[in-house]
Amino acid sequence: MKNICVFCSSSDVIDDIYFNEAKLLAEKIVKENKTFVFGGSGVGLMKHLAVNVTENNGNAIGVIPQKIADKGLACKLVKNMIVTPDMHTRKEKLTELSDAFIVMAGGFGTLDELFEVITLKQVGYHKKPIIILNTNGFYNDLVLFFETLYKEKVAKPDYRKIYYIAKDVDDAFNYLKNYSEENSVSKWF
Repeated sequence: MKNICVFCSSSDVIDDIYFNEAKLLAEKIVKENKTFVFGGSGVGLMKHLAVNVTENNGNAIGVIPQKIADKGLACKLVKNMIVTPDMHTRKEKLTELSDAFIVMAGGFGTLDELFEVITLKQVGYHKKPIIILNTNGFYNDLVLFFETLYKEKVAKPDYRKIYYIAKDVDDAFNYLKNYSEENSVSKWF
């Protein structure tokens, strides 16, 4: 696994705990000689990760849609920036480039990206690891809602194998090191 895609917030006003975890993640990505792949934005956790990766001589690939780049929001620190025609193509490119996905705190865009890679794995388009980094319990309510999906039988309990809930960066990388592609689960009951 060479390229690690991180889905995360583009907000600059979130709590420092998330920026601290982003710094640890960036340092770990560089230390493990991985390439940081991200949504290309020069704000929020995305920028913070890019700054820490590039300052530590790591590799970064940004993928940003033209409409967002036109607003001057592309991260200027990243030399390898791919501009896509739209958001849909951006997600396709991020998935294509990446060997693993780590999801940090984020808003609707981050959730969209998370659900897309979960769904793609669920129906067999990839077998890449998906890690939800649950910093400060950020995703506790979402994980609880996932349990409602299983209880109400709109999702199979086997789908818990599709993603991993990590308590911190070390836990996430331990999961990556020990990851093996499982047999895909059938989408339908």
